[in-house]
Amino acid sequence: MENKTILREWFERVDSEKTGNITATQLKSALAVGNLEFPLSVVQQMIRMYDSDRNGTMSFDEFVGLNKFLLKVQQVFSDLQRGRGYLVPDDVYEGLVKTGFSLDSPSFHTVCESFDRKKNGRIHLDDFISLCIFVQSARNLFNSFDTTKQGRVTLDFNQFVYFSANCRI
Repeated sequence: MENKTILREWFERVDSEKTGNITATQLKSALAVGNLEFPLSVVQQMIRMYDSDRNGTMSFDEFVGLNKFLLKVQQVFSDLQRGRGYLVPDDVYEGLVKTGFSLDSPSFHTVCESFDRKKNGRIHLDDFISLCIFVQSARNLFNSFDTTKQGRVTLDFNQFVYFSANCRI
């Protein structure tokens, strides 16, 4: 969905309580209508990624940011799936690069294995989106600790726990 008018109409249908915000449960149900099935924890992470006012819900403007991210990830998936309906690890790596992520080999393989739910080397669209959400969330959190923008951080144990808990899916 690219047109803001269409997005607004969609958002208002999902916001069944007319609060101006949608919850994770409402977003999960709406995504499922579009054949995107995610565990509630992934949808909650989507909201955390764009929840600028930290109220635990998603406003329309926050939703516009999420939609832009999802469209980009879906387009990358579509370009790389070659009619198969899934990506293999080499495609996933290329997709991450096209999405703006660069991971070293051990990190990439660990993340790829973590999001390969069936453990068959095939990453479907919902898993690829979940993987990208995880990596984007990790990047956002890492950047908040990387105050000198050197690409390195030092964390004490409490910070590590905080970091880990905020990147969970």
